[in-house]
Amino acid sequence: MRGAQIISGLMNNASALDTLPWERYKQPGREGVLIHKLYDTGDTGEGGPAAALVRYEPGAKVQKHIHPGYELIFVLEGELINDAGRHPAGTLEICPPGSGHALASEKGCTFLVVWEQPVRLADARVPEIPDACHLPNIGSGCSARCVMN
Repeated sequence: MRGAQIISGLMNNASALDTLPWERYKQPGREGVLIHKLYDTGDTGEGGPAAALVRYEPGAKVQKHIHPGYELIFVLEGELINDAGRHPAGTLEICPPGSGHALASEKGCTFLVVWEQPVRLADARVPEIPDACHLPNIGSGCSARCVMN
């Protein structure tokens, strides 16, 4: 059995994030995305939960995807944008099963994400997001709350 993984200073020391090993996300429809996996289906089994720290480079866009299970997103730095609005650091977004969204970040952001089940892409194309502050309503069903200042 593995021991607990501890990553300190995520909210009050942005350089703590810079010391982590980041990998380029290698899935289609996720341009400009880096990931630091905390655990994934290799640890939990096929169709199981996963969690990661995710970093969007400035201008990153992620195509619409659907959540078969819950997805929790906690924004650590920067601003994450989706059809539910702009989500600055300290925002917790809770996406229920059956919801979906496309994501973007104008200036870049970093967030913690927990997937109850692996997501699936809604279609094979990356959405055109000409103005990231006015994303089309794609029926996300997600709710966001600012939980920290």
